Amino acid sequence: MRNNKLKHTKVRNTGLLFEFLLRQITADVLNGGGDSKAARIVKQRFNENTELGKELAFYNILINKKFNNDKKADYFITEVISERKGLNSSVLKREKYNLIKEIGGKYDLQKFLSSKVNNYKVYASIYKLFEYNNISPVEKTESHFNLVEHVTTSNKTNIKSSLSVVLPKDEDLRILTYKTLLEKFNAKYSKLNYPQKSLLRAYINNVSNTNSLKEYIETVVPVIKKELKQHSNKLQDKVVLIKLTEAIKSIDKLCGVKRSKLVKDNVVVQTMRYMELLKELKKSGNKNKKVI
Repeated sequence: MRNNKLKHTKVRNTGLLFEFLLRQITADVLNGGGDSKAARIVKQRFNENTELGKELAFYNILINKKFNNDKKADYFITEVISERKGLNSSVLKREKYNLIKEIGGKYDLQKFLSSKVNNYKVYASIYKLFEYNNISPVEKTESHFNLVEHVTTSNKTNIKSSLSVVLPKDEDLRILTYKTLLEKFNAKYSKLNYPQKSLLRAYINNVSNTNSLKEYIETVVPVIKKELKQHSNKLQDKVVLIKLTEAIKSIDKLCGVKRSKLVKDNVVVQTMRYMELLKELKKSGNKNKKVI
């Protein structure tokens, strides 16, 4: 029986590597890089014809699928792990080696892997159950129940953390573009203005620097609140005014980060929504138009 604790490594975790590539693509696009090297890597190495692409599909189904009871979740996880064993391990190992080599040749690998991922423990648990045949009973149990807990925990927000996506096909590579990332924040947003782009840029570029993102939100929220109050003073529609007043009262709670060390995704989403509200108020010219 093995008693030593097996160490998880980001650099071999297919799910995390894809997450980091997706973030890099977004950062490239936001910074004006229309032809992202990371996008080419994803298109070449993560498709339905590669073992990497097939393994990514297994990661994603464990990350995204939800069940309402432990028994179903337990059976589901066991089946996914069993199906994953059908992959060609030698081909997968070679593809993963070449992927890491290519990423290291185009980006600073240490910096590339430094991003924080909210579901890190889940990704690590999947990796251990996928990669190790001789995992200790204790660690196997811990990893398995980490997944059971994740699969049976409902998301309180519609916005997926870590930008998880399904396996992309060539014609669907658009999911890795800026436009589709915005759709992940909220499908109704069709075009972001400069403040919204700045927030998204701060989120993407500073995922490894939580303090930077936190400081940005702490700075921008009071400005949004002040501008919303200015608009409320000009509104004539009483119904809209009441709703706007309530929204202003809730902004500190919904977008607050002072008491938290980590900036949660829902805080970024709520801040984005307040920016959208402010944008609509400005666009309406303070006319009696429904903006809330």
